[in-house]
Amino acid sequence: MPTIQNDQELRDALRALDPDRQRMLGARFAQGVLHLLKDERVRRAIETALRADAAPGELEDAYRAAKGYATRTYTDCGKDTDWPAQADHFVAAAVAAALTPEAQAAERQNPAWKAAVQARMAVNCAMMDSDEVTAASEAERQYLIANAFFAAG
Repeated sequence: MPTIQNDQELRDALRALDPDRQRMLGARFAQGVLHLLKDERVRRAIETALRADAAPGELEDAYRAAKGYATRTYTDCGKDTDWPAQADHFVAAAVAAALTPEAQAAERQNPAWKAAVQARMAVNCAMMDSDEVTAASEAERQYLIANAFFAAG
C-alpha cells in the first residue's frame, strides 16, 4: 500500500477496510488523544475497541459507555470556552465513532474517519487552552498511525 500523505488518501484507505479494522484503526486515532480524556470507562472502551478478539457484547458495552459519556459532556460544548471539557467530549466522541455498530452507521459514514475527525477536534480544543506549539499536526500524526497500521497488515 502506498504511503498516506493527505486526507483523501486516508479516506480512500479507510473505505477499503472491513468494519473490524475500521474500528481498530479508529480506536488508534482516539488512543492518540487519550491524554485529553477524563473518564475511566471511556479509557476502557478504547482498550476494548483495540482488541481484535473483542466479543460483540463487549463492543456494544464499550460503545454505550463512550456514547453515553459523549452525550453527557455535549452540554459542555458551547459553554464559555471550557476548552479542556470540550477536548474531553471530543475524545469520547472519537471512541464512540470508532465503536459505532455497523447496523447504526450511516451508509456513507466511515467510523474510522469520523473517529479521526473527532480526535482532531479534541486536539484543536486543547490547543485553545495551551501555549504549546506542536511540530506536527494531528492529521499528520494520523497519517503515521495509519501507515503503521497498514504496514503491520
